[in-house]
This record gives sequence, C-alpha cells and structure tokens, in this order.
Amino acid sequence: MLLRRVARPLLAAPFVYDGVQAALHPAEHVAAARGLTDTVTDRVGVKRLSDEQLTLAVRVHGGLTAVLGVALAAGFFPRVASLKLAALTAPLAVVHQPFTSKGAERAQKTGRFVRAVGYVGAALIAGVDTEGRPGVSWRVSQARKKAVAKVESARHADD
Repeated sequence: MLLRRVARPLLAAPFVYDGVQAALHPAEHVAAARGLTDTVTDRVGVKRLSDEQLTLAVRVHGGLTAVLGVALAAGFFPRVASLKLAALTAPLAVVHQPFTSKGAERAQKTGRFVRAVGYVGAALIAGVDTEGRPGVSWRVSQARKKAVAKVESARHADD
C-alpha cells in the first residue's frame, strides 16, 4: 500500500538519525546512560562499566538502531525491525525519564522522554501491522478448525 511506503521511511528517519548520532558522537549519550547503568550494575552487584565499555555499548546500540531503521524504511522485515526498534528505544525512555529531575533539566528530559515513548508506541504499531494479511493467531485458529473438521469427517466415515 502506498501509505506504508511513505509512512515507514518517515517513522524510520528519527531512528536512523539518532542511531547515527549515537554511533558517531557517543559522548552525550554516554553521559545520559551513565546514571542508569551505574544504578543497574550496583543493584545487580557487578562491577560498573568503564567509560570505554559504556562508549562501545552506546555505539553498538546506535549502530543497531540505525541499521534497523534503514531496514524498516526499506521494507526489509519491517515487523521484526519495528519490534526490535521498540525494544532498543525503551531503555532510552528510562534514561530520559524526568521524574527525578528539577528545573530546566526536567523540562529538557521531559521532551526527550515523551519523544522516546512516542517512538516506542509508533514502532509497536508498525510491528503488529500485518499489511492486511491474516495474523498468526487467525492462521492457527483456522488450522485448528480444519484439523477438527478433518477428524470429525474421518470419525463419521468410520461409522
């Protein structure tokens, strides 16, 4: 459908841009991720990530986000790409949550948080789009009905 050919690249554009920016210029992203990763590693009881490790993680995350964005835009496995983008973007919403900040920082984080939550929602919607074809649950239901009908007809043929 024409709408999907236009909408998918539009949806993918911020993912590709953010992913490329994180991969090429990770410093800002590392600073944002530092608080969350330190909290998680402390609670899990493992050693905190070094700056080099966190920078590598941010670059890999950015690269994956950009590649999946391109896949979504090009229509290569769009449902899989969309669902993986949603999973990769959810931690960004957590990193940018504004609830523990005050003042100007809170306003800045609120904008990023709302954007990240919107991206997750849009990616989830794109991920469940079956393009008008029956979904897996419908196909399983139909196969089950055919199997039951086949068993019933075989049972009646034996009588």
